[in-house]
Amino acid sequence: MSYNYLPLDRKWLSFQQVKNLLDYQQLVSITFDAHERITRCRQYLDEKMDTSDVLMYGINTGFGFLQNVKIDSGQVGQLQYNLLTSHACGLGEEVPADIVKLMLMLKIKSLSYGHSGVQIDTVKRLMDMYNHNVLPVIYTQGSLGASGDLAPLSHLSLPLIGLGEVYFEGEKQPSQQVLDKLGWRAIQLQSKEGLALINGTQFMSAYGMYCLKKAEHLYAVANLVCALSFDAFNCIVEPLHERIHRIRPHKGQASAANDIRNYLHGSQVMQQPKKEVQDPYSFRCVPQVHGATKDVLETVLNVFLTEINSVTDNPNIFPDEDLIVSGGNFHGQPLALHLDFLSIAMSELANISERRIYQLISGQRGLPLFLVKDAGLNSGFMIPQYTAAGIVSENKQLCTPSSVDSISSSNNQEDHVSMGANAATKCLRVINNVEKVLAIELMSAAQALDFRRPLKTSPVLENLYQAFRKEVSFNEADRVLHDDMMKAIAFVSNIKTPSGTEV
Repeated sequence: MSYNYLPLDRKWLSFQQVKNLLDYQQLVSITFDAHERITRCRQYLDEKMDTSDVLMYGINTGFGFLQNVKIDSGQVGQLQYNLLTSHACGLGEEVPADIVKLMLMLKIKSLSYGHSGVQIDTVKRLMDMYNHNVLPVIYTQGSLGASGDLAPLSHLSLPLIGLGEVYFEGEKQPSQQVLDKLGWRAIQLQSKEGLALINGTQFMSAYGMYCLKKAEHLYAVANLVCALSFDAFNCIVEPLHERIHRIRPHKGQASAANDIRNYLHGSQVMQQPKKEVQDPYSFRCVPQVHGATKDVLETVLNVFLTEINSVTDNPNIFPDEDLIVSGGNFHGQPLALHLDFLSIAMSELANISERRIYQLISGQRGLPLFLVKDAGLNSGFMIPQYTAAGIVSENKQLCTPSSVDSISSSNNQEDHVSMGANAATKCLRVINNVEKVLAIELMSAAQALDFRRPLKTSPVLENLYQAFRKEVSFNEADRVLHDDMMKAIAFVSNIKTPSGTEV
């Protein structure tokens, strides 16, 4: 079996497969089973259109409040074309390329079950777009997260009919221009296809999976950087003792304590006699705080794995049962709630990290004030803590939940919406902010550790320190720290953390 592509069909898609898809630039392909199910469903729908005059929502009727308007059989293709054009109303920033790729893959995955009624050529074209890196220009604003991600998915689908814009070969270009370059004809949409393409939760789901991938990495980084801060602040190891966590057996708590304890194993600093009996909560309670975040990550991941292994358009077609059923699988409430939960949980990693930064620069435990020689003449690490504090406060504001909001649309036909798209985009903002704060903590901990020399920390943490010092040198006197901070963020983003920290 070849591993350079991801097969898509009814089989369960795992988190590891999603991560591999992004990390190794895999291609995608539906399987023979998926091909058969898609073509069978389309054939069933064509036969139904030929033999029945029953109103079928979005197939031979208008959409939303216009559900009772019958569409003539000769106009069903135009109806689907009009749907894509009229719903492509996105605004705001452009969606990052990796998330666009996830949206394409997840849309193919959802269609592969054979309950959506699309023609096989449409699915093949989506695969071609993914595999040739023809990435639609999609915008972050426009979805209410309830009738599916209508506006974003419309922009995803416009290139199928030669409209909209795409990124191809490093440039933003009109879709039709790229179709001509590749010798592709625009897809002639058939009944139900436009609705199948834009009904669905692939915008929210793609953001969620991307956020979870990054969150898993940053959780591991948070434990690693925190362990360096433990030694830099000359902390006590007892709060990491396994017996403490055995009698409060939250899975994440025990895991976090175990990770940090292992990272500190062999540290000369940790073996020195300690004057203090207890450390501040930002050190002493790290297993409880970081561990709670890990438990949330696992909960959120389970919800999103269920979602990406689902069919979320409307109506749903069941050829074996001779059924076409209209429902609400496109409603993003499960995603909205858990994206909010993920934002809150991840923001706490930055919240407690900023407190450790504050402790490190406070002039305690033999460390110089603001971690610099000649404090007063030099401000040292005073202002990076300001930056971290501002970012943490921004996260607190972003963590106001989107999922408690709703607004009526489509002339009150769609009278409760999830706001999951807003939850998704701000969740990524929160997670990117966490990365910045952890980078500032790493800078601060490395600087503090230099004042502990000649004592060494553990082998694992010495490796971390030495790798970081190749990017950011010791701060002997005041310099432009923005440059150091940007290097630290890049380092945190790309750092290879020790194994055993997966969600």
